[in-house]
Amino acid sequence: MTQRDIIGSLATELALRRDQVHRTVTLLDDGNTVPFVARYRKEATGSLDEEQLRRLLDRLTYLRKLAERQDAVLESIAGQGKLTPELEQAVLQAGTLQAVEDLYLPYKPKRRTRAMIAQDRGLEPLAARILAQERTRDSLASLAQPFLSEDVPTPDDAFQGARDIVAERIADDARSRDLARRLTQRQGSLVSQASDESKDPKGVFETYYQFEASLRAVRPHQVLALNRGEREDVLRVRVSAPDDDIIDGLLRLYPPDRRSILAEQLSLAAADAYKRLIAPAIEREMRRDLTEQADRHAIGVFATNLRNLLLQPPLKDRVVLGIDPGFRTGCKVAVVDPTGKVLDTATIYPHPPQNQRDTALRLLAGLVQQLGAGLIAIGNGTASRETEELVAALIRDGAGVQYLIVNEAGASVYSASPLARAELPDLDVSMRGAVSIVRRVLDPLAELVKIDPRSIGVGLYQHDVDQKALAAKLDEVIESVVNSVGVNVNTASPALLQHVAGLGPKLAERIVEHRDAQGPFRSRMAVRAVKGMGDKTFEQAAGFLRVPDGENLLDNTGVHPESYDAVFRLLDRLGVSLSDPELAQRVRRERGGWDLPGMAAALGIGLPTLEDILDDLTRPGRDPRAELAAPVLRSDVLKMEDLAPGMSLTGTVRNVVDFGAFVDIGVKQDGLVHISEMADFHVRNPYEIVGVGDIVQVTILNVDVQRGRIALSLRS
Repeated sequence: MTQRDIIGSLATELALRRDQVHRTVTLLDDGNTVPFVARYRKEATGSLDEEQLRRLLDRLTYLRKLAERQDAVLESIAGQGKLTPELEQAVLQAGTLQAVEDLYLPYKPKRRTRAMIAQDRGLEPLAARILAQERTRDSLASLAQPFLSEDVPTPDDAFQGARDIVAERIADDARSRDLARRLTQRQGSLVSQASDESKDPKGVFETYYQFEASLRAVRPHQVLALNRGEREDVLRVRVSAPDDDIIDGLLRLYPPDRRSILAEQLSLAAADAYKRLIAPAIEREMRRDLTEQADRHAIGVFATNLRNLLLQPPLKDRVVLGIDPGFRTGCKVAVVDPTGKVLDTATIYPHPPQNQRDTALRLLAGLVQQLGAGLIAIGNGTASRETEELVAALIRDGAGVQYLIVNEAGASVYSASPLARAELPDLDVSMRGAVSIVRRVLDPLAELVKIDPRSIGVGLYQHDVDQKALAAKLDEVIESVVNSVGVNVNTASPALLQHVAGLGPKLAERIVEHRDAQGPFRSRMAVRAVKGMGDKTFEQAAGFLRVPDGENLLDNTGVHPESYDAVFRLLDRLGVSLSDPELAQRVRRERGGWDLPGMAAALGIGLPTLEDILDDLTRPGRDPRAELAAPVLRSDVLKMEDLAPGMSLTGTVRNVVDFGAFVDIGVKQDGLVHISEMADFHVRNPYEIVGVGDIVQVTILNVDVQRGRIALSLRS
């Protein structure tokens, strides 16, 4: 097996069967989406889940890119007439892009270097004698004499030029780069010092004014912080490497002969090769690798938090009153019904400078009573806690409602977007924000997909990482969540529909246009009538589209239309119909006694597909989010001054980062559960303990009102 055997390499790396990988790669190459393959092609993939499929796809992409680069490098070297069988084999066996580039370095076209200038001056033979460590009785001056010229006036100039040639040879040797890289990774450290403290008036980077951490131990968030401090000219950052050890290693690769008069020349050339050519390149490489690793980690953090946020359970069948708080411009109020339709809007001015508190309370009480609102959603922006106190007073006055605080990050972005103008054309920008806050409660997923996920605020240094990679990863997360939940094709916005496997923005718009013009879709098959909905696109999307109350119960399940005939044959065998009200109970009750492999074979489908069909028949219309803990609803307000060490409170996890989790406990400031306070045992990864949206019971450890800090614990 060579590196060109990409299928074999993937099978070995991922511990999968070769035929399993081959079938999976074929499916992906044929244009099938990851959600479709994960859900509806389990027999072919061996039931690989989405995470495994994406990992396979990432490695497949890398190995193909590696193969392309190997071909390009071999073609370039061959074109120079310098390709040997040994070099070709080394390039083909290189397992990383970096290894290929190291091998290509001596043959890579370069801008004019000191070595090239020395070669043009005829100093190549003198460099060869240094590399050969020739033994001679001649003096250095006499060895240099044949090479002197107008451009090389002295023996020192001759040897300087010859050493430049030797230094470049040593630096271009893949073994030299590998040696320097390994020793730097093993023994090197990342060091920072203050560059200009005046550019850091708040002391944000004070931790890094004098900082050093091993390259193997430096944390991703530290790397990102150092990079930001360097960009803002607050810090000077460098890689500290074991220079002497590396030079000693180079001298083992190119050993001086102590009996040669040229020994010192080789030693000087090796030191120059490292300090002038290798060290700067390795430092750039180390910094780039650390940044890429930190980016991947931060993007992973954001992706995990976003997934948990999007999977927050909807609060269905409620009329909700939403308040987008504010001081000078007032609080925008919107009442929305369970379908997301706006029933009424108003603006109140309970806070300074107007201070119309009594008027605001009367108006809110009237809206609650007239429209049957049982829940009030308050945005967490400016004047949030003052508005919370207003709502608490409303409840104390007898209004039969509860309230919750909603993270309004990104609401202003949505409010000013073309989508918001299309959805709420009769409302001004500020009032659309109040509607968005309510809809985040009614269906978080449907509302949050309308916003650039980078504006939602559940990440770690999200503006410092590779924005293209971040956007791609977040799109993956949204696609995964949307398809795992399923989408009601008759109510979904274009923003939600575009994430259904196989669709995209244009087709999502056409589905909504068709729905508006022709009325609701009565079945999944009716979606085929939408302009541009080809066979392949429908195949990818159909299973993730839902038609509640349609002509066919299966249209509100995860069963793909390609399996409908198998379902009807199954029901015939069981002697029941799809409309039988006892269908779900009977399948649940009798499933354990069935010969599922035999049944699958008789129906002409795979066992995983049959098991998925039975799951859907027992829970038609199931929303996986409904099984998660509902948001915490409150009836009274807490202040930081009310808190005391030892108090136990219920809170909602708002953000998870490397060093802990931020928890909303119902006061103005979120509290921090440090990683050391997450469990009674040592915790290495906070994400193994909590996720965004989790409802947790915390204990107050410490309250610093002046600095606005609350320390919490999850320990028993």
